[in-house]
Amino acid sequence: MIPNSYSSLCDDLYLDMYINTELELPTERDTILAFFERIQKQYPSMGRFYRRENNEYYLEEDRNPGQYRWASLEIDRIGSGMVNPSDFETAYNQDRLVLELVPYMLGVNHLDIDSLDVTFAMDFDYVGSHDEIIAEALLSQSAFSSLLDLPEARPIGFSPALVIALSEDDRTQGRISIESKTSVYEPKKKGRFTDESISLSFTVRQYPATDEKFEPLKSFEHQCRLAEELMAEQIVPNFVKPLTETIAQKRLT
Repeated sequence: MIPNSYSSLCDDLYLDMYINTELELPTERDTILAFFERIQKQYPSMGRFYRRENNEYYLEEDRNPGQYRWASLEIDRIGSGMVNPSDFETAYNQDRLVLELVPYMLGVNHLDIDSLDVTFAMDFDYVGSHDEIIAEALLSQSAFSSLLDLPEARPIGFSPALVIALSEDDRTQGRISIESKTSVYEPKKKGRFTDESISLSFTVRQYPATDEKFEPLKSFEHQCRLAEELMAEQIVPNFVKPLTETIAQKRLT
């Protein structure tokens, strides 16, 4: 499945990569600026630099066109990603650059890496109860659905998540989560709902083995292929399509 196929199923597609570290990352001004300047040299359109609370730093392209790159430097996490990429390799090339830079510019070596994440995420626009959409799409044939048969019962807090092992040693893991943005405090009976989107996220995480040197770039390539395969064969048919079909049905009623 290619990005165009994904875009027909969701309102926004995100391809993200995160390097989670054991030690805190450098906080020196020159080091931070040099790291982002090197990324900007490769991608000159990434010109928006800013700092959030807790000394988290971000470099982004303009978000207005709907397709943009970003990179981040947090206390113990380095991020890289692209929103609505035209093809997977375009996003992966940026991630590869970050993986190549962090040992030399941020002092992150194989011992410092706690885990490496590759994430495919999707947003689905829907004005209404996100919890009801998720429950109807994913719970209709499960034991949990019996609770909804109770008088006056309706889901008001439902954001399921599951972590599975993808390797015999449990060091390769997959995590699927579907997040409702509808608050239990919203006055639903008056028809006032959040304008945020339902979010689905699928992450393939790799933990380094203890008996061999961790090779981030090699692991990244494997995780990307595995994530693509599982998205196409499991996540899209069993999670994404039921969500989109339920949303479409609700909009017609």
